[in-house]
Amino acid sequence: MALNLEQKKAVVSEIASVAQEAHSLVAAEYRGSSVELMTAMRADARKSGVYLRVAKNTLVRRAVEGTDYECVKDSLVGPLLFAFSQEDPGCAARLIKAHAKENDKLEVKFLAIGGDLLAASELGRLADLPTKEQAIAMLMSVMKAPVEKFVRTLAEPHAKLTRTIAAIKDQKAA
Repeated sequence: MALNLEQKKAVVSEIASVAQEAHSLVAAEYRGSSVELMTAMRADARKSGVYLRVAKNTLVRRAVEGTDYECVKDSLVGPLLFAFSQEDPGCAARLIKAHAKENDKLEVKFLAIGGDLLAASELGRLADLPTKEQAIAMLMSVMKAPVEKFVRTLAEPHAKLTRTIAAIKDQKAA
């Protein structure tokens, strides 16, 4: 179905607004994929905070102008599925990586993060990035470690004294 000018403008503005807020972009070729697999991927995308869209490359070229994803303009070739991460930088990569295992026709073409265009081989690295909750937990554990060590250091002289007195008591009792 061909889009009229107003519909094209709406698609461009929708993708542009998503691209302004997105953390990363994964583009994959979906040619030959079944409807069931694509529907399942769209459902998973909604659950994981990924904006998934199939759009004409010319419209996407216009939409990414002035965003961090302007670097992908020359790579837009063929029928592409665009996945924009809205929650954390790795969520789109995790989604595409998981569905590429089930669907051998889903082939990653390129990634973009922070204004840099990355090769498809970098999908694993991007997918392995921690989620927001995991990153906060890692930060908290790093921040908590010095305090725990300080408390253990303060408690150690008293514990050592108690152990020494207990050892002397045991020695005298024997």
